Amino acid sequence: MKETIYEKGSKGYLISIVMVAILGGLLFGYDTAVISGAEKGLQAFFMGSGDFTYTDGWHGFTCASALIGCIIGSAISGLLASKWGRKKSLIFAGVMFFISALGSMYPEFLLFSKGDASMNLLITFNIYRVIGGVGVGLASAICPMYIGEVSPSKIRGMLVSWNQFAIIFGQLVVYFVNFMILGSHANPVIEAVNGVNQLINPGEAAWTAETGWRYMFGSEAVPAGLFTLLICLVPESPRYLMMVGKENAALSILSHINGRETALAVQQDIKDTLTEKTEKLFSYGFICIFVGIMLSVFQQAVGINAVLYYAPRIFQDMGMDNPMTQTVIMGVVNITFTLVAIFTVEKWGRKPLLITGSIGMAIGALLVALTFGDPEASTITMLSIMLYSASFMMSWGPICWVLIAEIFPNTIRGAAVAVAVAFQWIFNWIVSSSFVPMFNMHLKEGDDFGHWFTYGLYGVICIIAAVFVWRMVPETKGKKLEDMTKLWRKEKA
Repeated sequence: MKETIYEKGSKGYLISIVMVAILGGLLFGYDTAVISGAEKGLQAFFMGSGDFTYTDGWHGFTCASALIGCIIGSAISGLLASKWGRKKSLIFAGVMFFISALGSMYPEFLLFSKGDASMNLLITFNIYRVIGGVGVGLASAICPMYIGEVSPSKIRGMLVSWNQFAIIFGQLVVYFVNFMILGSHANPVIEAVNGVNQLINPGEAAWTAETGWRYMFGSEAVPAGLFTLLICLVPESPRYLMMVGKENAALSILSHINGRETALAVQQDIKDTLTEKTEKLFSYGFICIFVGIMLSVFQQAVGINAVLYYAPRIFQDMGMDNPMTQTVIMGVVNITFTLVAIFTVEKWGRKPLLITGSIGMAIGALLVALTFGDPEASTITMLSIMLYSASFMMSWGPICWVLIAEIFPNTIRGAAVAVAVAFQWIFNWIVSSSFVPMFNMHLKEGDDFGHWFTYGLYGVICIIAAVFVWRMVPETKGKKLEDMTKLWRKEKA
């Protein structure tokens, strides 16, 4: 039976290891979106501190602090993926997720009295969030890399796209979890009075401020523990094994996935591109790295994560009675349109999806800019946000990860992916931390300048992104990973 599997390959084997790998994507989505439900309770909790004033600036930093860890994790992902291998690096990421979940839930552990908000406790909480961010940064770079390296070329785009589905599914799961945890409890209402944030009717939201946000962060420990255990059971990437000289182990895994005959051909292709184990980052020219970096920059600069992280707050500002319900609906829409990308990426190609999505996002963002704050146009505003989000999910969400996983040659992939993903998290942090102060800008008291400026800016960036893809991004549909060496050597020449 085993010999038959190695002769013909096993789709079930491939699917099982990809399913485990995309749990890293689910944790990526879960960790980055958990803040959307917890941030108001967290803000109310630290506003009760006696030794410092918890301002909008502090809150913006705290909501985005995990992204500092994401930058660190993605920056070291190439080094760890090359030194430890893809599998061990993902195990380490799972441990980081688990520690962060428990630490964020109970940051007072061994050091402080529970419920006593202070500057030192805020620093400790942010350290735990940074630790989780390191896990996210590693998973965001290595999970699509791993999936791309184990997948046959004809279905690689679809399988890597499932990682984005897992990210969005993780966000949807946490929206539901936050919704269930909040239950009948009220979310704190926070308004600025004379330049200082104050709680309105704090007694109604006492449970959310004291306990609710803890359960939201702690809930991540369950999927984090499951991922850490299951990733121990998957094989190492065959391309990594070839790079470290373990040819027999690599052939065994390739045979299990593709069948013996195809595995031998794939192994030879890998050998042909591994005359050196590693090459310098710019061995294939500046444009190769620049395209990867700009794909990452545009994926974040279009502003999507400002919407995902602050969705309940945005819908509340629009006058929605139950903003968490609208957030869950948006999560369902996101899932649906991610499936559109998964099932069309190998038919339509990468570039058409990116350009189409950019145009849809631009229309949605510009409509939000024109209608936000107008009670009579609230339905148009909500539908425009849905259009903006759905367009991202069918394009830049999954396709950016597909391209980053496959566009770089084998000998620089670890380092190049690390650089590209680090830029992604840097711009994620810039967008996320700047959204609240930019959204609340006023040229004069009572105007909506910040609202239309913010979404207008995102709309313009979407148009620039479409032009960039049209002019500079190569189409990689149907190409083997080993073809990237020829592609960029030709471009360099």
